[in-house]
Parts: sequence; C-alpha cells; structure tokens
Amino acid sequence: MNSEMNKLAAYLVKKLESTSENERFLVGISGSPASGKSTVAQHLVDEVNTALKANSSDSQAILVGLDGWHLTRAQLDAFPDPQLAHSRRGAHWTFDGPGYVEWIHSLRTQGEVKLAPSFDHAVKDPTPNAVSVHPYHRIVVIEGLYTFLSIEPWSAGSALLDERWWIEVDEEEAQRRLIKRHVISGVAKDEEEALWRAEENDLPNARFIRENMLEPTRVLHSKHDEALA
Repeated sequence: MNSEMNKLAAYLVKKLESTSENERFLVGISGSPASGKSTVAQHLVDEVNTALKANSSDSQAILVGLDGWHLTRAQLDAFPDPQLAHSRRGAHWTFDGPGYVEWIHSLRTQGEVKLAPSFDHAVKDPTPNAVSVHPYHRIVVIEGLYTFLSIEPWSAGSALLDERWWIEVDEEEAQRRLIKRHVISGVAKDEEEALWRAEENDLPNARFIRENMLEPTRVLHSKHDEALA
C-alpha cells in the first residue's frame, strides 16, 4: 500500500501547488462499508503530511470522518418508526445531510478555524466540535459512505469536492469483513446476527451508493488486508 499511497500523496501535493493560497483542496473518499475507507484515508493524510514537511511547506492535510454527522440515538428515537431508524442506522437518511453540506460550504471560506464533529464509538453518538480544521489545513480529506452522493441534500456538498475517490471492493469480501467487524466490536452477539446486519443494512447501503453517486475522479481497489477487516 505504501508505494501507491506515496504516488497519491505526491499527486495531491502537486494539485495543492496550483491551488490558490486562499483556497483549500477537498478530497472525498467513499466506498461500501468495510471497503477500507478509514484505513486508506488515514494512510493518505499521513503520507501527504510527510511529503509537505519534506517540501518545507507550512500547509498540512487533515482527515475528517463523515460519521460525525450521524444523527444521535435520541434523534433516532424521535422518528415515526424508531425501531426501523435504529436498525437502519448508517443509511443516508440517518445522517444530518444538511449539516454536513453546510460544513463543506464553510470550508470554502479560508482564514478561520472550522469545527467538525467526530463519532465516539464508546458512547455510540457524535461528539460536536471535536475536530478543528485550521487555515493551514489546506488539504482536507473527508471519508465516509455518502461524501459524493448525487441526491439532495448531499449533491450540493459533492459538487464542492475537488476529487472524488471511490474504493472498490468485492461484495463477498466486504461481507466477510463486516461479519468479523460486527462480532469483534460487539455490534452483533455472534456471526449469525452479524450476517443479518450485513445483509439487511450494510450491503443494501453499498448498493444504494453505487446507484446514486457522482462519477468518481479516481477508483482505488481495496487490497486483501486484515487491517481493513
């Protein structure tokens, strides 16, 4: 993965050189659940920052996860069908899409700190204002399922991205990773329940994204890597 990440990092550093000093360069990374989005995005940001430092640049890259815009469990409780809302948590309608789009718009205003939420897996809810995007964060990588959906309200944010990178993974491999993840994380009590969650929520979400996303500017292929599982 390192060789590929080095090339991708060099590409982004080159892109930044041709970006106005008053602007940020925005990269959306998407893929189906368990495609390895978080791992790839973190490696990418690390490599970009290493390359920028080597070039004696004052600029930095930062990673922001879309999971911070999950609706809280209390908000899901207020849905007409709370049981459905909780069982489908992770579907696009269980996120604060308008809030995310507003934040993406704010990144286009340089010169001030932009605050973003993160997701606390221990409490299973977002933490507001947990991530600070400073003016020196000239490259912002946003990782998540719906970073470049073509439907409203997401499409308005998708259009503001400079790059849209899709991570391709075989559905069977994604399912294998999801079952393992759900059991280890405690989301499911056993493999049977984990398989049910994958088939009833995660994989339908993946198919929905494929059918409703803007065309990626780049497609990366997920490698078989236990770290991605």
